Amino acid sequence: MEFIAKFLSQSAVFGIGLSILGYQIGLFAKKKLKVAAANPLLIAIVFVMLGLRLFRVDYETYKAGTQPLSYLLTPATVCLAIPLYSQLGELRRRWKSIAAGIAAGTLANLLCVFLLALAFRFSHIQYVTLLPKSVTSAIGLAMSGELGGVGSVTVAAIILTGIFGNVAAEHILRLVRVTDPASRGLAIGVGAHAIGTARALELGPVEGAMSSLAIVLTGFLTVALAPLFAMFI
Repeated sequence: MEFIAKFLSQSAVFGIGLSILGYQIGLFAKKKLKVAAANPLLIAIVFVMLGLRLFRVDYETYKAGTQPLSYLLTPATVCLAIPLYSQLGELRRRWKSIAAGIAAGTLANLLCVFLLALAFRFSHIQYVTLLPKSVTSAIGLAMSGELGGVGSVTVAAIILTGIFGNVAAEHILRLVRVTDPASRGLAIGVGAHAIGTARALELGPVEGAMSSLAIVLTGFLTVALAPLFAMFI
């Protein structure tokens, strides 16, 4: 086993192969089970964790080997502008309500973390670590570092927030009787960033476009407002 671990740790494709295989297994499970809980990303995360544990490969080695996948994150996010462009008419027609919804959602994100910190008596470090939970990993990681948070925990919170939104957002919106496609898309994008947007794109073109817009504007507003909220604790 030690020989295998050493060989895999030196392999340039082990991390990438393990990640892709885990995600493909997740896609297969979702297609077969047809339930929201069978989230491909969640299944891939668990699969990668088990794989690293089994072959005794440390995380730093895995991280270094998957850098090519990380480089694709930015262009993949930029591609979300395509569905937004297709809905420019809807954006022009309802820009005031869209802007108000994104602003309200961003404030709600930050306020919820603040109230959670008060309820559980978080330290300042714990508090600012969770403040960027509803933005993309690139923004959240940088923001957490500037505010004095723990970057690795911030990324974990961001991923868990996105997975929860991907799995549960549709059911929650149905429960509270939000049926307007634009409103549904904005709610998912504001609360669950890119991972939630993947689900919004499955719901419809309007939902996907509005969720894509929400990712960008929520990121900007969070960058502007988080330092102010960070002073409260």
